[in-house]
Amino acid sequence: MEMILSYGQMLLAFFAVLTVLVFVHEWGHYIIARLNGVRVDVFSIGFGPEIWGFNDKNGTRWKFSWIPLGGYVKFFGDGGEASTRSPELATMSDADRSVAFHYKKLHQRAAIVFAGPAVNFLFAILILAGMFFTYGRLVIAPVVGDVVENSAAYSAGILPGDKVISIDHEAINSFQQIQQHIYFKVKDNVEIVVQRNGELISLDFNLKIIEKKDILGRSSQVRQIGIRSNAQDYEVLEYGPLDALWYATIYTKELTVRNLQGIWQIITGDRSADELGGPITIARVAGKMAEISLVSLINFAALISISLGMINLFPIPMLDGGHLLYYAIEAIRGRKMSDNAQEIGFRIGLVVVLSLMVFATFNDISVN
Repeated sequence: MEMILSYGQMLLAFFAVLTVLVFVHEWGHYIIARLNGVRVDVFSIGFGPEIWGFNDKNGTRWKFSWIPLGGYVKFFGDGGEASTRSPELATMSDADRSVAFHYKKLHQRAAIVFAGPAVNFLFAILILAGMFFTYGRLVIAPVVGDVVENSAAYSAGILPGDKVISIDHEAINSFQQIQQHIYFKVKDNVEIVVQRNGELISLDFNLKIIEKKDILGRSSQVRQIGIRSNAQDYEVLEYGPLDALWYATIYTKELTVRNLQGIWQIITGDRSADELGGPITIARVAGKMAEISLVSLINFAALISISLGMINLFPIPMLDGGHLLYYAIEAIRGRKMSDNAQEIGFRIGLVVVLSLMVFATFNDISVN
């Protein structure tokens, strides 16, 4: 019974987060489309056959569909869920063309497409700003509280009380920064500058690779310095509404850069592709966050919203970034790409997206 409740909680948390984030993303497309005079035929959470829905006064069909992994907004003049051109566009009346997505100006179409990922980033910023304003931000000083025996730090001569000033020439302002920097390192060698009794000491040594379990209990090899923070050496920074919003924006930018860094390391082979997680991993982590607290789950939703916005901007046909790539080509050429060229691109994009989903899901199954 306990296992059934655990799986139920995991699925409930996963679909709650996913539904909210898909709605936010598609609402970004929807609201900018409406502001630009585009008629919206369908707003769907999920794909496939409809479960339940209703029509609003503007003629938009709002619905939930059976396949819950995503959603879409279908504009007037679209030929399908991927916003391809309908054959009926050529025979439309002037009145219909005035509310059709594909007859809008280039900058309007680009704004409508970009709005989905943009609202995902904005949503994350608002969540994080709310957290910083309500709870403040915990900052642990970059001071060594303890050195793990026989660790890389122990061998290099790092001592309790040393303050870490920089790592690999990157200025360090908190212990959390040390952890982030080491996590994304792909080389064993590290250069650390510490302050000891007012003197700066430069250390150059190799990190140790250890076996460590993540939040889901999965083992992986990670690089480690071998230092712990001082549990009492921290402060909680408090923010007003505007400061919270500003820092949340900076933090979202930093998370996006780190995500891109990790993806690039996978592409170049510096990081294992096994780290790519799919829907099963996201569902399990969502369940774990829900077990900890509602606040943890909301924070997790912000992180996933950032990833969703970032991934959708990749220049892959089928994704928003693919549409924006087409519009960039259109702006350079001075005319739209042919329907045939766009169709070929969408098919290639579909293969790429489905392949990545299958690979990520295979990773989920194989490591779980």
